[in-house]
Amino acid sequence: MVDVEAVLRAALGDDRVRVDGAITEDFAHDEALSALPVWPRAVVSPQSTMDVSAVLRLADEYRIPVTARGSGSGLSGAAIPSADGVVVAFSGMDRIIEVDEANHVAVVEPGVRLDQLDEALSPLGLVYPVRPGELSASIGGTINTNAAGMRAVKHGVTRHHVLGLEAVLASGRVIRTGGKIVKVSSGYDLTQLLVGSEGTLALVTEAHLRLQPRRTKAATILAPFLTLDQVTGSIPAILATGLQPLILEYLDLLTMMVIMARQGIDPGIPDDVRTTALAYLVIQLEGDDDDRLEQDTVRLGGLLVGELGAMDAYVLPSSVASDLIMAREHAFFAAKEADARDVIDVVVPRAALPDYVREVAAVAQEYSTGIVGCGHAGDGNVHMAVFEADDERREAIMHRLLAAGVAMGGAISGEHGIGRQKKRWFQEFEDPVKIDLMRAIKAAFDPNGILNPGVIFD
Repeated sequence: MVDVEAVLRAALGDDRVRVDGAITEDFAHDEALSALPVWPRAVVSPQSTMDVSAVLRLADEYRIPVTARGSGSGLSGAAIPSADGVVVAFSGMDRIIEVDEANHVAVVEPGVRLDQLDEALSPLGLVYPVRPGELSASIGGTINTNAAGMRAVKHGVTRHHVLGLEAVLASGRVIRTGGKIVKVSSGYDLTQLLVGSEGTLALVTEAHLRLQPRRTKAATILAPFLTLDQVTGSIPAILATGLQPLILEYLDLLTMMVIMARQGIDPGIPDDVRTTALAYLVIQLEGDDDDRLEQDTVRLGGLLVGELGAMDAYVLPSSVASDLIMAREHAFFAAKEADARDVIDVVVPRAALPDYVREVAAVAQEYSTGIVGCGHAGDGNVHMAVFEADDERREAIMHRLLAAGVAMGGAISGEHGIGRQKKRWFQEFEDPVKIDLMRAIKAAFDPNGILNPGVIFD
């Protein structure tokens, strides 16, 4: 039997390999609520692409499972390693290699965090617009899961902003795809194939990211409604205005109450409205011109109250708006603290959102359990926390919720990925022909099956 520790230390040096008691619990799990931690055989900390290549060559030769890890903020169990495997921890590969202002491209290593990149881009008047709920997430992790977040309604998801990649195949060979060019029609698009592959096809070691001009002004509207159905039903009309909101989020009553209390937020809503509203919309517009932004805000407020049934439309002070948006971004952690047992991120066509939310309410009533949450209303992505402690009942509830989304033309994951936690449902609901094709692609990239085995499918 191969001495894994010895071969890894020979390749990387003693200070970059951890085993046994030197491996902390952080490396045994991500943020998936219902997953059990698994301690790997070793954790390695590469400093370069060649380090990663050396690790994968050895792993492929000795058939050692490999799991890539960024910040560990994923919610699907994709960063949970194999007990006999190696975790490749990318926190040491965190260089912003270049910010090309002329081409609006950043070249970064996978360990760069979103907040780290944003801090570097802000003085340059540029922004990388992908903003999932956790800004400590790494670029590599967001690429692996095709992360999205609240700004997806305007800017799209990660794959819309990844122009090129450097990646290491299971064999240790290094490939480069795309680059600073904004379009390509030269063979298969391997860049987009790797985005969202959850570390099962290759390990990303460098990324070319598309940047946008940073808007200098924003206005945030909080609109309370008497029913959640009114909220979800108003989305098509808001998007039809052409105003292109940066954020278009809905929150049910309980989620709104919890995040306001958790962050100590007072948005200034009168008591009579606060006690009767059952759901809220949070809408943020951005721009560079004060007069135009004010006109758009007035127009949107008139639409909300005059035609869509909102009880009122409150333009929030910038500090309150920032606190509320940050609290919404951290809604998962509020649910976790409240003992949520699982979460869903089903995505459905926008027009089907009211029907889906009604189905969720019906399931919650049938099982007499708590299912609460919020969502990216502008792109039909629902985030619900399930507060059912009984494993068997929770399994049945999750099945119902995911099946309902698929039946409405949606998918079981809009941005968290399949990982280990959703693979049984993915295999049940997905077209078996497509799964067979995915398996064939996996085999072409990783013939010996060492890259994140057990993720997406067995």
